[in-house]
This record gives sequence, structure tokens and C-alpha cells, in this order.
Amino acid sequence: MRIEQEQNSRSQDGIEPVGLRAEKLAAGYGRQLIIDDITLSVPDATMTVLVGPNGSGKSTLLSVMARLLKPMGGSVMLDGKALHAMPTREVARRLGLLPQSPLLPEGLTVYDLVSRGRYPHQGLIRQWTDADEAAVEHALTVTDTLEFANRPVADLSGGQRQRCWIAMALAQETPIILLDEPTTFLDLHYQVEVLELLRRLARHHGRTIIAVLHDLNFALQYADRLVFLKSGAVAGVAEHPSQCTIELVRDVFNVEVLRLENPESDTPFFLPSTKGRRPER
Repeated sequence: MRIEQEQNSRSQDGIEPVGLRAEKLAAGYGRQLIIDDITLSVPDATMTVLVGPNGSGKSTLLSVMARLLKPMGGSVMLDGKALHAMPTREVARRLGLLPQSPLLPEGLTVYDLVSRGRYPHQGLIRQWTDADEAAVEHALTVTDTLEFANRPVADLSGGQRQRCWIAMALAQETPIILLDEPTTFLDLHYQVEVLELLRRLARHHGRTIIAVLHDLNFALQYADRLVFLKSGAVAGVAEHPSQCTIELVRDVFNVEVLRLENPESDTPFFLPSTKGRRPER
């Protein structure tokens, strides 16, 4: 049933599936290697979340997959092509990115911000079209931001503002959207709101979502798939949250934990154990 829903949604949104894959990827900053020998495929129309301790390489991996950072070794393949050799505009039509702290021009309205998502579809002589207008309106509607389209983005709450940035990525009409810590600085209500939106985009609108999340339990409740990073390498992949084990969490985060289950979804969540605390690293 879910597969049928996703196929129908892709047809409705006009989003065709593409493949994103890292092959023996190595990257870092200057001479410092942060990630090394990472091979990873991202399934279409799913929400994949990168988790791991601070410094494990989550944001570095996302930056390379978003073409913000050049690899030191290996490659990222997008739909069978080497991502870092593709023209910028072609990449922008296939990959949307929401960085951790996007810069907001002063005085910009919600509509103006979301309209910027149409940049990859514009040319030197191409004018604003009905298709552009429809894409922006669709993005505003899906993210529940249409009602304040004419308001300055700076006047909105943190959660509303984050939904506007996601709407801009949606207006770009890319099949893949990458997000670095999209719930940072949001309170509980808006964290839930943003993560529910991202899950809905994957499950009902055919988008491939790749996100870095700091909170493991939030990732478990909303992700379709989790990739665990430790010391710049993939420590494990849970193809479903139920596959996440005490041993995996303990080894990745270096802490003893208890595994419990959400009674509403049977999805696991983890609490630190007060017994047998592991020594500090």
C-alpha cells in the first residue's frame, strides 16, 4: 500500500527517482581527514538520517554529498554520474540543500524566499512562468506556509521559519533534499512539526530526504533508515529503526543504555543506564 502511495505521489509532484551513492569516499578540511572509505547508497523516496557522536563526520559526509566539499578520495554518484563533475545548474535541479544556519536577507517575505527555489530553472532570458508560480504555491501549501506568504520571514517563529526554508527547497523541485540539523534551536513542538513534515515529504511526496540529526531518539521515531557514524566511518546501518540494538548504540556513543519501545509505534528508544557507566573516552 505504501509503495502505491509513493508512486502516485511521485507522479502527482512530477518527481522522478534518482540514485545517490558514495563510493569509498574520503573527505576533510585542509590536511585533516574527517571521513574515510565510506560506501553508502541512499534509497529513493525514504528519509535517511545520519546519527553519531560529535565529530563523527556526519556534517562532513552531508557536505560532500551536497557538493559543498570536494572529496579527497572516492566519489559521490548522482543518477550514475560523478556529482562533483556535473554542471552546477544541473546539480541544483536534482539536489536541494538546507544548511544548519542559512543566511536570511533582510526584509525578505516568505513568498520571495520560496521563489528563490526556482533559480535553477531560470535562464538569462527566461521569464517567470505559470509553472514557476505553481511550484511556489505547491511548496507553500505542502509546508503549511501559504497563510503567511506575504509576511517577512524575520517576523516568524523558529519553526515557521524552518518550514519556509524547506518550502524553498521544495519549490526547487529536486528529488533529493539534504538537511543539516534541521531542528537545531527549536523547542519540542517545532521539532516534532519539522520532522513530521520531512517524513511526510518522503512518504507521500516521493522526496528522498537525507538529514543529520543530533537526537538519536527523534531520529528513531521519524526516520525510515538510520546510518550510524563513528570516527569518520560507517559503524552500522539500520534499514528500519527496529534494527537498532543496545550494542550498536553503546558502541557508537560509548555509553550504556536501556532499550525501550514506543507503545504507539513499537519503535525503540534509548535511555542512559545508571548502572555500569562506561569510562570516559
